[in-house]
Amino acid sequence: VQLVESGGGLVQAGGSLRLSCVASGITFSRYTMGWYRQAPGKQRELVASISSGGDFTTYIEPTKGRFTISRDNAKNTMYLQMNSLKPEDTAEYYCNAKIGTLNYWGKGTLVTVSS
Repeated sequence: VQLVESGGGLVQAGGSLRLSCVASGITFSRYTMGWYRQAPGKQRELVASISSGGDFTTYIEPTKGRFTISRDNAKNTMYLQMNSLKPEDTAEYYCNAKIGTLNYWGKGTLVTVSS
């Protein structure tokens, strides 16, 4: 299983970024996927998740209305559109696939939001 994130970078507060996660080695369309983030000195937290068919999504409260998770099962790709970014969104963002009792992670993509 390989998960590869991209799309991170440096952006000013109020700006937008779109993260992508390309999966290989799994039947992508079978699994719920998620985006996590970990800020310096903090625990990794779930940002958003999306069901296998893309029809059910969840978000943590601080990102509701600003972030949108989506997926394209034909391309084995998951996205996170992040708008109205805030300095507190600064973190390493990770793609996650939970398959049975196993968690698979990408290497992360860094998002830095300047004030």
